[in-house]
Amino acid sequence: MSIAIVWLTIFILSVFVGIEVISKVSSTLHTPLMSGANAIHGVILLGAILVTVHMDGVGVVVGLVAIVLATVNMVGGFVVTDRMLQMFTRKKAPAAPTAGGTK
Repeated sequence: MSIAIVWLTIFILSVFVGIEVISKVSSTLHTPLMSGANAIHGVILLGAILVTVHMDGVGVVVGLVAIVLATVNMVGGFVVTDRMLQMFTRKKAPAAPTAGGTK
């Protein structure tokens, strides 16, 4: 069996395991888990950049796709976390009108 088939098999199995793990998480926990995983996504992005530097040919294309997907994943995680945190901040009350009638 060639090494490519072994890597492809590992990749496909990891996709199925990832889907099963994520689908079992309660929907109320997705956002906190995503905010905690942003640091891990940053490490994945850095790893994709470092590996792509040492590739040639098709490896560069695969590395660039990995870099783009990791970037989208990390930025999306930060956006969702920011929106979640904004839900829990108190809005400032509007300023009360002054008694002198000045505008």
